[in-house]
Amino acid sequence: MADTTRTNQRAGKRFMGGRIANPSAVVLMSVSLLISGCSSVSKLWDSDKPAEAAITGFLGAVVADEPRAAMVGRGVLASGGTAADAAVAVAATLWVTLPSRAGIGGGGACLVHNGDERAKGVPEAVIFMSQAPGSTAGADRPAAAPMMPRGLFLLNARYGKARFESIMGGVEQMARDGVPASRALVRDLAVVAGPLAGDPGARSVFFPGGKMIGEGETLAQPELAALLGQMRRAGVGDLYSGAMAQKFIDAAGQAGGGITAADLRAAMPRQAPALSIEGPDEATVSFLPAPADGGVAAAAAYRVLASDASALRVAKERALAAAAESRGTGALGALSASTSFAVIDSEGNAVACALTMGNLFGTGRMAQGTGVLLAAAPSARAAALLSAGMLTFRRSSTVRAIASGSGQDGAPVAVAQVLAASMADRSKVAKIDRAGAPEPGRVNIIACNGGVSEPGTCAWSADPRGYGLAMGSN
Repeated sequence: MADTTRTNQRAGKRFMGGRIANPSAVVLMSVSLLISGCSSVSKLWDSDKPAEAAITGFLGAVVADEPRAAMVGRGVLASGGTAADAAVAVAATLWVTLPSRAGIGGGGACLVHNGDERAKGVPEAVIFMSQAPGSTAGADRPAAAPMMPRGLFLLNARYGKARFESIMGGVEQMARDGVPASRALVRDLAVVAGPLAGDPGARSVFFPGGKMIGEGETLAQPELAALLGQMRRAGVGDLYSGAMAQKFIDAAGQAGGGITAADLRAAMPRQAPALSIEGPDEATVSFLPAPADGGVAAAAAYRVLASDASALRVAKERALAAAAESRGTGALGALSASTSFAVIDSEGNAVACALTMGNLFGTGRMAQGTGVLLAAAPSARAAALLSAGMLTFRRSSTVRAIASGSGQDGAPVAVAQVLAASMADRSKVAKIDRAGAPEPGRVNIIACNGGVSEPGTCAWSADPRGYGLAMGSN
């Protein structure tokens, strides 16, 4: 017991150069995430057994906006990882495969259901939203302090069992060896190619040889791999208060980001109760809470759609009004891009996350020498509506459906729509119909009619209008 406690305390120091709120919640397991840059997941645990040999029956499911991230997440589940372990792996993989919308410099929020009976099935949120710098003096393009590494560490420490540094090792290998550029990334590149190519660091990664990288071509990020290697060896805290922190501050300053040591120290994730609506038959519908006000917006839309599934226009109006009220502003204005994913494991644990860089490719500038794209500093008018929700049953502590959304002002309604449909029609495995979801909303959903304990009752789907992937096994 003493050895375990010391290990957990060391993990807390790596997290923030201090301690985590509940170091005893950190459960470390020997694990090695080895992912080929030109193939799918090969092995997760330190053994020669095939990944599929770790679990039989229902493996769980992963749905993400970028295919390789979904493949990595499913590999974690197949090798015995929890939904939180898979979620951390998916999010970190997106740093490499979809840096337009997720990265070390960015932030996000996750909604978590812990299937453990002691948790009583009450969803919680892990919030690691981007924070503006304390001062923008001397910053011509203000950048957000990076929240993603600490946020994912907290998610892993609270709900996972895999070693965080081992997950980072797999992502490091992908960044170093390169991955095929996905359609999702290339479409984002095409939108901002001109301005992005003006930054030397971004140009070296996304425009090798002076030409924009094409779909299927190898995207390698050696500087990012080096930073991930340092993070793996020294711990997450090194980015916030160690040698890596000063290097990052200097590079961010040269890129016009204006991030200070005080900004890094203040970049702390937190846990919070979910925003929940009590429904009939011991059902609860939960959403991300403020300040992740895409959840507030989704809750407002759900209240409308639960009564009238066709009232999409009214639902969207209520959603945007609720978000504006949460932000204390009369109008939302132009909203930032985001990405999302959802995971459920064989034990009934579930995680739905929404991530953002504050803009496509953040500020469009890279902190040179680190491989980190700087996220755009948030503002009341530009911050993304981070939307995720889940439907659970209190008596059995089981998940009926989880959903996550993206697509600016369409994200909250997209999430609310599928959850309302899942509540209304429980005779089917899943109600996955987004044909009428308001553009530009996109949604990822996993739904289980009888819970994960009943084979064949789960279904999963990525939005057919996007470029993502849904993977699972009943």
